[in-house]
Amino acid sequence: MATEILMPALSPTMEEGTLAKWLVKEGDTVSSGDILAEIETDKATMEFEAVDEGTVGKILIGEGTEGVKVNTPIAVLLEDGESADDYQASSAKEEAPAEEAPSDEPAAAAPQKAPAMPAKVLEPDYPEGTEMVQTTVREALRDAMAEEMRRDEDVFLMGEEVAEYQGAYKVSQGLLDEFGAKRVIDTPITEHGFAGIATGAAFGGLRPIVEFMTFNFAMQAIDHIINSAAKTLYMSGGQMGAPMVFRGPNGAAARVGAQHSQDYAAWYMQIPGLKVVMPYSAADAKGLMKTAIRDPNPVIFLENEILYGRAFDVPKLDDFTIPFGKARIWREGSDATIVSFGIGMQYALEAAEKLAQDGISAEVIDLRTLRPMDLPTVIESVKKTNRLVTVEEGWPQGSVGSYIASEVMQQAFDYLDAPIITCTGKDVPMPYAANLERHALITTDEVVEAVKQVTYR
Repeated sequence: MATEILMPALSPTMEEGTLAKWLVKEGDTVSSGDILAEIETDKATMEFEAVDEGTVGKILIGEGTEGVKVNTPIAVLLEDGESADDYQASSAKEEAPAEEAPSDEPAAAAPQKAPAMPAKVLEPDYPEGTEMVQTTVREALRDAMAEEMRRDEDVFLMGEEVAEYQGAYKVSQGLLDEFGAKRVIDTPITEHGFAGIATGAAFGGLRPIVEFMTFNFAMQAIDHIINSAAKTLYMSGGQMGAPMVFRGPNGAAARVGAQHSQDYAAWYMQIPGLKVVMPYSAADAKGLMKTAIRDPNPVIFLENEILYGRAFDVPKLDDFTIPFGKARIWREGSDATIVSFGIGMQYALEAAEKLAQDGISAEVIDLRTLRPMDLPTVIESVKKTNRLVTVEEGWPQGSVGSYIASEVMQQAFDYLDAPIITCTGKDVPMPYAANLERHALITTDEVVEAVKQVTYR
């Protein structure tokens, strides 16, 4: 059967690109892994590989075509014995129902729906009956920064491409137009330099928001973050602090390699003097960002590139904030506790849905902040369910889950009916190849299996 080759999304935020050059022609035989074309985005030119084998039957989009939307058919791959005429006949026959058929993958430009949630989130951070608005995580972060910049003129944003380009991930869209170049500042590609400038500004009483294009690049600035921002309040006897936010995407995205995919949650969680936030939903992203900007301490705000386009309900309030150190119970359960944070919540919630079909009731807790961490909520849940599984994308040794497990063992050992299982990413640098990347990440099925193991099902 003929297979349509679609314009690929070379990053989770890509919406369109230029089909710069075809490296195959009609009639060529290709195998999985062969380079088909070069795709240009506003960031780079990348090679596009075949994932199936067959014969290039028809090229639908000519090379040099600009503005090709993600998921647009660009070519047709035929199996043995098929011809391009067969594809044209079948596509004409299916043209009418094709408009109503759901696509396998939404276009990158459209907000992605979050996984199914329980009808009611327990202990909401807003009054009952509050009007809710569907908002993407990207928009929620932007709205939080804009509201705080209107509220306090000492707040400013700086980082690579935050101004003229509207943010590498469009998180700062519209901020330059509203606040001007003195408060939305494009920097050179020198994390050590602009993180140092921002830390000095915070010592002087301003409230900088520093955007890293990825927290992997914050390694260049880690001396300023840890030795200066985090420690100065203590070392100065409380005379000088650093009220500032370091924010940006953290962890794996999609095929960006080992040096752009590391999860730093456990690293920063260890540091006295820092506060560490890692939200999942748009509401939490907004409420916690506003709290972070107001906090008198340096805050590490770990976002996720995959989540930027996901849409959630956000309360429509004049000033919506969420306190640090307060976990959120997304789903109540009685058989096992699943604890996660950030994009790990996707796997936790999907696993809870699957487990419910097998008669296993899982309670799902979103930590939201890792320092301070709401361990009492976790402990009380374990006392009820007697079992615990933690979920994260970071590496196993020295993981966030390992710390939670040690605390639960000390504070609630007598309540445990099974060993604690910590689900993590695999203990390898992130591979670039898509098939290997999938194996390196935690999966929903692994969480399901862990819960079944602790419940002896």
